[in-house]
Amino acid sequence: MSGKNQNSRILFGLKVRHLRQKKQLSFAELSKESGMSVSYLNEIEKGKKFPKQEKLKALAASLGVAPDYLTSPDLPGGLAPVGELLKSNFLNELPLELFGIELGKVVEIVASAPKRVGAFISTLVELSRNYALREENFYFGALRSYLEMHYNYFPEIEEAVDRFKTQHQINPNQAVEVDQLRSLLEHSYGYQVRENGLEQYPDLQNLRAVFLPETKQLLLNSELNDRQKAFQFGKELGFQSLELEQRAVTSSLLQVASFEEVLSHAKATYFSAALLIDRDRFVQDIRSFFDQPTWDAESLMDILEKYQASPEMFFQRLTNVLPAFLGIQKIFFLRFAHGTQEEVFKIDKELHLDGKHHPQSNGLYEHYCRRWLSLSLLKDLRQMQEQGKYVGTIVGAQRSKYIGSDDEYLVITIARPAYPTPDKNVSGTFGIKITDSVRKVIRFLDDPALQRRAVNKTCERCAVQDCAERSAPPRVLDNRQRKARFDDALTQLLDQQAIKEEA
Repeated sequence: MSGKNQNSRILFGLKVRHLRQKKQLSFAELSKESGMSVSYLNEIEKGKKFPKQEKLKALAASLGVAPDYLTSPDLPGGLAPVGELLKSNFLNELPLELFGIELGKVVEIVASAPKRVGAFISTLVELSRNYALREENFYFGALRSYLEMHYNYFPEIEEAVDRFKTQHQINPNQAVEVDQLRSLLEHSYGYQVRENGLEQYPDLQNLRAVFLPETKQLLLNSELNDRQKAFQFGKELGFQSLELEQRAVTSSLLQVASFEEVLSHAKATYFSAALLIDRDRFVQDIRSFFDQPTWDAESLMDILEKYQASPEMFFQRLTNVLPAFLGIQKIFFLRFAHGTQEEVFKIDKELHLDGKHHPQSNGLYEHYCRRWLSLSLLKDLRQMQEQGKYVGTIVGAQRSKYIGSDDEYLVITIARPAYPTPDKNVSGTFGIKITDSVRKVIRFLDDPALQRRAVNKTCERCAVQDCAERSAPPRVLDNRQRKARFDDALTQLLDQQAIKEEA
């Protein structure tokens, strides 16, 4: 076992600590037995030091074991979960420094109470197995936390986009043309863009693009429109300009090898949105939109048309600029996917800034409240499609008041077909918690034409009796009420018994 390997030092230190405590030796006693200083032994147990061969033999003899036992990667039963975590390389995959956490501090926690930490890790592993969580679920969760910690605004990427525009003479006052982006990929970065590159691969038709790094070929789905092509080109320019080497080859993250891949994908996506939607112009446009006295869906769609932006790009840019430039921080974004042949609505993207907001993804297979605009617009879209009407996008806004709380949100939803995926629709929803400061920025909040609805999280948790949209009985609420009645009855029984005993 190499002393230069971080995980090896941690495992070695855990074994030494375990054996020292098992033999009930203090640091001073082990120091006397082994001939090593107390401070050096302390560094060993924290995973910071690894002794040379002669000292290793002396330490092993003092602990009553063979040197090979200390250097083997195996840990005794109580420490096994910690060993599994370290051998999985999971800690090294998560760049803890992004969160201001030193790996050494994590090691100290593990070393100070390895059995408790091991039990905690075992609990997490068991929960992840019960809920079918995979490694990438943790990666995506860590990414969301990282974005939320920075209010999804990264000046270094904004500056990189500004430099890129200057270098390639891209006019910030005009929409970026898709042909210009294609030309930059081909002539500045040596790409080969193949328009119908995925046509001969039927099983890949749900992908928008695949990148072949060896030949720098970008294979596009033939069903993409110009906006979608521009976004894919922008992402590839982001990978190259930001020098992001660890990346996935597919347009969507399907097989995640590391957290670095997830982070690179997020950075390239941010770069593309910032490239296509100029920050300063966009902030002015959003200020003007919010300053209107009435809600106007056409004005919102005009902004998308101005930047040739998809709804997802538009909403992502909103999450970037609202906290930084308009002082609106309590916001969320959700994207729902809906198979047109089923009644299942699934959240596949979400972001919450300045705290978790009411509409959240859940893994309990409950029915999201059908009063949410996110779902009602998807149902309207499907109905229009069944009637044979051509529908590109539909837009709506709603003031959603959450039952049982004082929380109210302005939500804006755009629903559309999920190109290039057939028989699937998606809706993107942007929510802003209504506060006094928000009222000063968004003038149309009190527009009488703006729909107001009382909403809840899921049908299973809702007490509304006469809800026409209910899709499932309130079983979670019923169980809670049943438990409350049980607790009240038990308390009453114990109180009565106590009174009798006092008498």
